[in-house]
Amino acid sequence: MTRPLIHTSLRTWLAMAALGLCLSQAWAGKTLDAVKQRGQVVCGVNTGLAGFGAADSQGKWSGMDVDVCRAVAAAVLADANKVRFVPLSAPQRFTALQSGEVDVLSRNTSFTLTRDASLGLHQTAVTFYDGQAFMVPAKANLKSAKQLKGATVCVQSGTTTEKNLSDFSRANKLDLKPVVFEKFDAANAAYFAGRCKAYTTDASGLAAIRAKEAKTPKDHVILPELISKEPLGPLVRRGDDEWLAIVKWTVYGLIEAEEVGITTANLESLKTESTDPVVLRLLGKSDDTGKLLGLDRDWLARAITAVGNYGEMFERHLGEKTPLALKRGLNAQWNKGGLQYAIPIR
Repeated sequence: MTRPLIHTSLRTWLAMAALGLCLSQAWAGKTLDAVKQRGQVVCGVNTGLAGFGAADSQGKWSGMDVDVCRAVAAAVLADANKVRFVPLSAPQRFTALQSGEVDVLSRNTSFTLTRDASLGLHQTAVTFYDGQAFMVPAKANLKSAKQLKGATVCVQSGTTTEKNLSDFSRANKLDLKPVVFEKFDAANAAYFAGRCKAYTTDASGLAAIRAKEAKTPKDHVILPELISKEPLGPLVRRGDDEWLAIVKWTVYGLIEAEEVGITTANLESLKTESTDPVVLRLLGKSDDTGKLLGLDRDWLARAITAVGNYGEMFERHLGEKTPLALKRGLNAQWNKGGLQYAIPIR
């Protein structure tokens, strides 16, 4: 019996439809539904790093990484306070995200090829461009990390920092001797007790440690060399492109809000007075970008209202008027000499 021929164009259409069905199933992640049902975003953060993620004596969390989670909660749940913060050590952090214990990991974590390709996780957007450095007592009178030949160096395990230290030592024939600690607090205590001649981690982390832990911060100096590139930002699980998009575009939205001048102070007036098409789009007054993310049109306006634009966040937690006293540097907007460049929301 002769089987009827299916026209080539029909076969093509059926194949494309089948592919579209498969893709829609792959994109239909469960995290957003779980967050809405729970009424809370569960966010993995540092156990205590000033400027990025730390709790005060009343248990209130603050920091750049913390604000990212609050912005996501505002975008998704219309309430920046609907976040449960889970403090995680460096060795714990990836397992907690992989296992579903947290929805997003926002914990001063560097993006690398190995992490992106082998852990079942997705890197989202860079919230802070950093680099590894060394801190030493001022009385040592050192001007360069290359003067540390044969020195003991406190370092935390389970981080890119440990490998960078080894690479730097070998490349410069310094014979540095790592003193490795699993817990952040233990590494801090060992350095300030004089067990190591130097302490190494991200430069921003060293500034936070010096500001918070040193009895007299000026007694410790951060040497000028950056021995690595450390782009930091939040991560999510693979296999849920919907949630990846929400976290990523929330970060980009906060960065672009600074670029076009949207602040917590002027946001409401801009909604009614601005004629800038980019501003109106970001605030949901023209295009409805939220529907592409499974959110409503005011998703980004709520995030900005909750935590401010990227620049406001930086100045509040890390800027020159804070104990960390960090300059914008690489984290200035792209049109002001920095690397912060938001992918356009359009």
